Amino acid sequence: MIIAHDLGTTGDKASLHHDDGRLVAAATVRYGTRYADGGVAEQNPDDWHDAVCAATRRLLADTGTAAGAVAAVSFSGQMMGAVLLDAAHRPVRPALIWADHRSSAQAARLNAALGEEEAYRLLGHRIHPTYSLTKVCWVREHEPDVFARVAGVCLAKDYVVRRLTGRLVTDPSDASSTNAYDQERGAWSERVLEAAGLDSGLFPEIVPATTVVGELSAAAADATGLAAGTPVVLGGGDGPLAALGAGRVDPADGAYAYLGSSSWVSLSAAAPMHDPRMRTMTFDHVVPGRYVPTATMQTGGAALEWAAEVLRPDGGEARFAELTRAAAEVDTRGLYFLPHLMGERSPYWTAAARGTFLGLARHHGPAHLTRAVLEGVAFNLYTCVRAFREAGHAVDTVDAIGGGASSDLWLQVLADTWGATVRRRRIGEEANSLGAAVVAAVGTGLVPDFGVARELSDVTAEFTPDPGRHADYAARHASFLDAYARLEGWYERENG
Repeated sequence: MIIAHDLGTTGDKASLHHDDGRLVAAATVRYGTRYADGGVAEQNPDDWHDAVCAATRRLLADTGTAAGAVAAVSFSGQMMGAVLLDAAHRPVRPALIWADHRSSAQAARLNAALGEEEAYRLLGHRIHPTYSLTKVCWVREHEPDVFARVAGVCLAKDYVVRRLTGRLVTDPSDASSTNAYDQERGAWSERVLEAAGLDSGLFPEIVPATTVVGELSAAAADATGLAAGTPVVLGGGDGPLAALGAGRVDPADGAYAYLGSSSWVSLSAAAPMHDPRMRTMTFDHVVPGRYVPTATMQTGGAALEWAAEVLRPDGGEARFAELTRAAAEVDTRGLYFLPHLMGERSPYWTAAARGTFLGLARHHGPAHLTRAVLEGVAFNLYTCVRAFREAGHAVDTVDAIGGGASSDLWLQVLADTWGATVRRRRIGEEANSLGAAVVAAVGTGLVPDFGVARELSDVTAEFTPDPGRHADYAARHASFLDAYARLEGWYERENG
């Protein structure tokens, strides 16, 4: 058996798989996030470790799996954050996660030093406050006493692997999410780090995602309920692992969309994709020699979660189904939601943008607002879909994964907006951990190659676009873009 962990924004989803990757069971242990004004989004790294231990014990207990039956443990982790460590590899402060965007000033200075377009081609990404590098610079400037204790920087899954094995490393997929990684060379960028005034020695050794980093220590075995000596395979960042879990190994495998807290459209490619307008970014894949061009928005599923919290504060888990059921019955023409609740990455790359309803009228109620949120995310991702199409990538069929993919209404809205067939896969919320399980299976020799991922999640539903609705949504998308263009200066004045 293999246990894979997906260290997400809201919790750790642990899953138990057969040695060929097939899913047996899953368990989630949640942890908290501190959000505050000014773009603050922080988590306690030790909460990740504790969630991994608790979720592992729950999986073993719920399935009756013996500790000795587990052949390997592997990880998918939230990307782009910064865990700052002292010389003993203990956190010196809470981790600044991907959603933290208070380092806008540091990003602006680094962009000026390197040049936006040159940095984009070097890194595969824009310099931006959502990435690790400027977060580290922010701590150096605003918390000098804390930074004086910093001896290392890593990402979420790297920290947990260090707690379990004693070894601190990272993989190319996570390294490519830091803004400090030269994508062509496959190494930390001395040029970028020099411009940032940081030593490359702060960052971990980069090894393949399939690396067996070490074995569970006695203390880790006691905490997790697993056997001491169980191999720990490094794994990778959640975006590239979601691609693998969705069966995206080679360019011919097509596009997929992830509908989680953040949401994105992505595919596997043989080379980085450099969009002339820099709307997209490219991660290294966990599959050697492959890349993952991606267009990610900050709040996808999180926008719907926010709407549910505001519109149905006492509704419990059923509130999502209730709101979307009602949303299916209403017409929102003339009503728009710009879904930029935490600033925005693709396609605008600004921390100043904010969530905005436009066109509100007296007759609008919770159902209208909910549908506008679903459509707003679909519109923003449609801008990203168009960027891929302009680059020559066919986006005719898109497989949807993540928690939001459970909504029939949302998948139909996406299909109608994009003019593409959208398919639900059997493995949706567990796609990230499925990818991590495949990496573990490859790393320990249980399967010969990554191609097995294509066979592990079949299609369970298909949503085809209605030509009339697509034409209507295409016209409304133009109004959606116009609304942002008209508000862009106001966002900068109010929040810049």
